[in-house]
Amino acid sequence: MIRSAVNWTEYGLLDVSDGERLERWGNYTLIRPDPQVMWGEPIATPADARYIRSSSGGGAWEYNIKIPESWKLKYKDLTFKVKPTGFKHTGVFPEQAVNWDFFDEMIRGETRSINVLNLFAYTGGATLACLNAGANVCHLDAVKGMVEWAKENAKLSGLSDNPAKGSPRWITDDAGKFLAREIKRGNKYDAIILDPPSYGRGTNGETWKIEDSINNLLMMCAEVLSDNPLFLLMNSYTTGLSPSAVKYLMNMTVGLKYKISTEATEIGLPVKSTGLVFPCGNTAIVRFRTYL
Repeated sequence: MIRSAVNWTEYGLLDVSDGERLERWGNYTLIRPDPQVMWGEPIATPADARYIRSSSGGGAWEYNIKIPESWKLKYKDLTFKVKPTGFKHTGVFPEQAVNWDFFDEMIRGETRSINVLNLFAYTGGATLACLNAGANVCHLDAVKGMVEWAKENAKLSGLSDNPAKGSPRWITDDAGKFLAREIKRGNKYDAIILDPPSYGRGTNGETWKIEDSINNLLMMCAEVLSDNPLFLLMNSYTTGLSPSAVKYLMNMTVGLKYKISTEATEIGLPVKSTGLVFPCGNTAIVRFRTYL
């Protein structure tokens, strides 16, 4: 089963073919490489910009028209800054909108104050969704530039200082070190979101490898959950880490402590040219309210 992000109006996945994706980002179209696209002929439809990989690593954008350095993209009540970067990303993972809707559904309507911890939080899509639903969010990423970008998104969405919504807390830190301190402090969270990379560096150059670190990290997450938690959600884009593997991992960590099971599915985007759903990653969720 694939949970598809079908509620976009300003973004669209127009085509996927011959190792590339053709996407509409507001008023502009971009072509980006995607190693999962192993079929079809080269995309013939012209785009405003195309990311070309370099044989020596990395790559660069080739522009067919002059487009702004960055522009705004809306999803429901949320507004994001879109910016084509030197590593092909734009600052938004549009398939994650299906999870943003899930956060809103779980948080909105709660009569108590909900505290959310968002680890590896990138430019803050999940943070914005939780704030907009009324939760207080601790947003953490090891890269200062990503935290600043998330702050910009919160301001664009009217969520950086809005008494009618939740309150954000912005932290640049290594996830493991932060969790260790939170355990010692006795701080608790009603929901945890994490989107760990396959490989990365911490604030002081610490090496992160998902296969070496994720088990202990999830065990630490379980330690900072409140006595009445809502959910724990983990995203994965790591090649070879299937939904079934992520589900097993969650069952052997958070599941063992709470004696509950995990659901895991792929997430994806509808493709306009074919009507099919393109898989983009996977998500494992523990819905504590179902069991407690």
